[in-house]
Amino acid sequence: MTGLPGERTHRIPVAEPFPWIPLVRSLAAHAVPGLESVQFDGAAASVTRLLQAPVGPSPGSPAPQSPVLAEVRFGAPDSVAVRLTGGTPADDTAVLARLRTWLDLDAPAAAVDHFLSGSPLLAPLVGARPGLRIPGSVDPWETAVLTVLGQQVSLAAARTFGSRLVTGFGTREPGGFWLFPSPQCLAGASADELQAAVRITGSRARTIQALAEAAAGGLELAGAGAGTRAELLALPGIGPWTVDYLAVRAAGDRDAFVPGDLVLRRALGVGSPREAEALAEPWRPWRAYALFHLWTAAAYYAPASRPSSGPSAKVRNP
Repeated sequence: MTGLPGERTHRIPVAEPFPWIPLVRSLAAHAVPGLESVQFDGAAASVTRLLQAPVGPSPGSPAPQSPVLAEVRFGAPDSVAVRLTGGTPADDTAVLARLRTWLDLDAPAAAVDHFLSGSPLLAPLVGARPGLRIPGSVDPWETAVLTVLGQQVSLAAARTFGSRLVTGFGTREPGGFWLFPSPQCLAGASADELQAAVRITGSRARTIQALAEAAAGGLELAGAGAGTRAELLALPGIGPWTVDYLAVRAAGDRDAFVPGDLVLRRALGVGSPREAEALAEPWRPWRAYALFHLWTAAAYYAPASRPSSGPSAKVRNP
């Protein structure tokens, strides 16, 4: 954290039950080197990354951004501890609100658990991990790009691609972490440059560039409506899996579902997205929590003999 002045500490209360371990395991499975760090320390854990904090509006242009380094400490059953470095205390309210959304700290856990426990399939999962949270997004643009990079590859490969993108096009800040490149930055890079730097296929590079151009042009990636979905599906290389996943993670739609995911369909014992969709219909309006219960059980608490890759590794459908 050297070079980032003004350290502040905060405690964010969280309603119990708060099973932070599966949340941190999910974050660790997707953590991009250089962008974020996840550390387990016995009965505690920490997640550290830079966040962009607005530092005041400029007439006729978006608010400029100031990086704040956030370290979130887990271990208490009813709260998380947050250390912020950089920016100013005036940034803290917005930064902490973003952290609450990212980590789903305000989830209506008791209501969700009560509802999903009515399903014979989900009841044992809810009983094992009551209060399960859904990891969200600190930046829908970042989440969208990393999701595209993770299509049809393992989580390990996705993390590698993400790290190459960040170090190739992002901004290194004091403290050793990188800021994710902006839509304007990647829109200005050619597909050949993206392909060479990240070492991805030409088609994947063109998808990233098209996504960057759309986001720079005003596409609202945090939108959960039909308009956002249609705009995303119109981009080359983006299909229903990606759009459904972003509805859960980037838009925070707690009724969103990803029926095309192979890991999910295996957990449900069905062969098609349509069957998965039909089976999940009684779980409305909390299908996203059902989804993460199933993913968590299949990926982060699977028997040691099974692959350790996370949800949808190698089965992400563009």
